[in-house]
Amino acid sequence: MIAKLVAALILAAVAGPAFSAETARVVYLGLQDDPYYEPQRVYTGLSLKDRNRPLDGVRLAFRGTRILTRAIGIEFELQERLLGAEELAGAVRAAGDDGAIAVLLDLPADRMESLLATGSGNELLFNIRDGADRWRGADCNANLLHTMPSRSMLTDAMAQYLRFRRWTRILLLSGDALADGEEADAIRRSTAKFGLKIVADRDFVLTNDPRRRDLSNIALLTGPPAHDVIWLADAEGEFGRYVPYATYSPRPVVGAEGLSAVAWHWTWERHGAPQLNQRFRRIADRDMQMSDWAGWAAGQTVIEAVTKSGSTNPGTIVETIRSEEFAIDLYKGVRGSFRRWNGQLRQPILLATHNAVIASAPLEGFEHQVDTLDTLGFDEAESPCLRR
Repeated sequence: MIAKLVAALILAAVAGPAFSAETARVVYLGLQDDPYYEPQRVYTGLSLKDRNRPLDGVRLAFRGTRILTRAIGIEFELQERLLGAEELAGAVRAAGDDGAIAVLLDLPADRMESLLATGSGNELLFNIRDGADRWRGADCNANLLHTMPSRSMLTDAMAQYLRFRRWTRILLLSGDALADGEEADAIRRSTAKFGLKIVADRDFVLTNDPRRRDLSNIALLTGPPAHDVIWLADAEGEFGRYVPYATYSPRPVVGAEGLSAVAWHWTWERHGAPQLNQRFRRIADRDMQMSDWAGWAAGQTVIEAVTKSGSTNPGTIVETIRSEEFAIDLYKGVRGSFRRWNGQLRQPILLATHNAVIASAPLEGFEHQVDTLDTLGFDEAESPCLRR
């Protein structure tokens, strides 16, 4: 099969005049003027986190498909649509009516919720941004696939690493933002799952109010009881950036600062990752981030499914992706497939600092009866998703 495809690609590269090909149209859908991508500035004007649309990752996936088009007789077309809030409601249905075989969603949670409610139900959708467990759980959708790892996959990966290092006593620090609460809930679940113990569960508040100084004093917050590691839930990072090197006792910090769990990292040096990072840097003039990788993985999934099936029929594409034989190269050492019970892409998770990858989960010693990648996130038996 591989030899025949290689031969077809070589023949296509030297072929003569252009020919008429079917079109596999894919739509990237984002919210115009999305506040999520506005600079997140603190009161001094510093921008702590740079957030970029995953569109460059999507573009990378479809870049260079011309030779493949000649080999399989199908042309890939990427349409980029940034729409206002009022226009989003019928955008998925409109994309399907326009012949799109897949829609890649880069949307805030409230917009994705309303959009899923108004779709026709036949479109193939990819979530390339939101890691909330709700989309893989109670709010899952039969046609929604996720290339962005879930929050529980990330916290499970970190919990595995802490268990592996025998750092079993956790001091949990979390903020009062909604995202911090969701992260803390996932951390509590993961620590219980892998036999870790949260010895102290504390809230922090970034404040100058002297009456509440105990909620912002890092030394007080990180004092006794004895613990091995501090796990920080701080989505914005304004408080967390001060925690390392300021703790009551010298302890490692993980989560929002220090060691973090991510789908991708610009310093990942194995399994062909440097080539992927270099290709991305050439077109985007920046380092590849987790959301970029999720966008790229969604594009690769569509390309692989179309190539494998030889079809542009959305129903056939969905059946191909859901088949047991389907998998894509992730540049992380294994080929990834989609969980049939919640549509999540199975994938290793990287444990990284700001400039180095320290480990990749699942780690050695963590086994599963079917697939070790299913040690990360909600397994089939515990999934609240009803798409099965």
